[in-house]
Amino acid sequence: MKTQKPVFKPYHQHQLMVFPPTFDEMIPQDHPVRVVNRIIDEIDIDSLLVKYKGGGCSSYHPRMLLKVLIYGYLVNIFSSRKLEAAIQENIHLMWLSGMEKPDHNTINRFRSERLRGVIKKIFAEVVLLMVESGHVDLQKVYTDGTKIEANANRYTFVWGKSLAASKKRIAGQLNEFWQYTQKIARQEMKDTTPTTFNPTSSEQVRDAIEKIEQALKGQDIEPKMRQKLSYAKRHWPAKMKEYKEKEDLLGQRNSYSKTDPDATFMRMKEDHMLNGQLKPGYNTQISTNNQIITNYSIHQTPSDFKTLEPHLESFKELYGIMPSEVVADAGYGSEQNYSYLEKNEIEGFVKYAYFDKEISKTDTRGPFNVEGLYYNPNINCFFCPMGQPMPLIDQKTETTEAGYEREVSFYRALNCNGCPLRCSCNKTSDNRVVQVSHQGRELYKKAKQRLLSEKGKYHRQKRPIDVEPVFGMIKHNKGFRKFNLRGLDKVTIEFGLIAIAHNLKKIA
Repeated sequence: MKTQKPVFKPYHQHQLMVFPPTFDEMIPQDHPVRVVNRIIDEIDIDSLLVKYKGGGCSSYHPRMLLKVLIYGYLVNIFSSRKLEAAIQENIHLMWLSGMEKPDHNTINRFRSERLRGVIKKIFAEVVLLMVESGHVDLQKVYTDGTKIEANANRYTFVWGKSLAASKKRIAGQLNEFWQYTQKIARQEMKDTTPTTFNPTSSEQVRDAIEKIEQALKGQDIEPKMRQKLSYAKRHWPAKMKEYKEKEDLLGQRNSYSKTDPDATFMRMKEDHMLNGQLKPGYNTQISTNNQIITNYSIHQTPSDFKTLEPHLESFKELYGIMPSEVVADAGYGSEQNYSYLEKNEIEGFVKYAYFDKEISKTDTRGPFNVEGLYYNPNINCFFCPMGQPMPLIDQKTETTEAGYEREVSFYRALNCNGCPLRCSCNKTSDNRVVQVSHQGRELYKKAKQRLLSEKGKYHRQKRPIDVEPVFGMIKHNKGFRKFNLRGLDKVTIEFGLIAIAHNLKKIA
């Protein structure tokens, strides 16, 4: 059989064109880069323009740099150096930049400095355009959070407990010095009143050491003790100053990274060593509607329930309104959050810790848990599983770690001696005491009613397919599992660019 000769399409690499094509002709009309260009051209960037001062050399236009950065994050180019190279190689970025060629320093300064305090306004402008086009509803939001690792060394850290232990050790050794001083120079000391040192500053440490030195002046001191005192005088005041600076950086946190002091050590889902290792990171919260991010906030606390209130306050700051419905998982269920939602007239569909077990009949707390005890509101009295009354014995106001005040009531059984259920019901040697927040019980009851309603069932089914896939798209599809910038302000800017890029890609 005769073999047919292959036919190839014409290939003329160096052929000249009378009318060479433009970038606009080479980019499809439905390409995402056109969406980025059109949306950024429509939004108001006055808050960004005021960052520029008159005079001097001309600057690259901020609208062009903003388009380049957002499109870079849309196509997973997060490095300023890689973006600099892509502007000279990628026809989409060439078209966006108008053939301008900003270097990586210009791109990075624009991202880190010009966008500081402005990025959330730009993000809100983009979201409001989507609201006008009908893509987003700001009244119903689905909220969730994830931990994203910081650009910081995993093995250089400062722990709050370690600082407290170091300060306690210095105080203990100062008191040992004072006891030694009293033993050696008791006869020469005019003031024999026992003194306990509990220094909290470098000045107090210095004063304490001077007092000890003055008392030991002219005395025959053991060489080892003299050496210790000399070391304390040279190092401890500086150490106390260092501890104070570190405590100021810690604030309410229990740890921070030395290479990024704004980052807190948290337990991440990405555990490559499978040992539960804590890593420096940020707790990133988002609210979505139709998988479009309507709000984001960055937090330094690992606990989700502490983030809901500031997250919703930032929503109000962006749009001037609160959402009418908020849906979240059990990580946000707390008396404080339920009270906040009710105060702001927000219909909250927020689970609490045991909700899923309660509705699936797998709640293992049993009848001895305080929630299983019968309460008679008419006489303000609980009854134990054996039917014995537990009258009110005390009431007090407690303030939680998050600053929330709640009224707590205490009820005590009359007599637990000889009760056949005591080993299961009461773990103490005295009569059983339970503490209850009646406001909290009422708020949890309302939350359960909302979650079991038809609207609640709808929102519980939709939440996992609305907000959770967004983190999957960001972490898996975009490969964004670690911040590139350091510091809370810069991290907020970077996630803002990610959020805008995600939203524009959804529209595209």
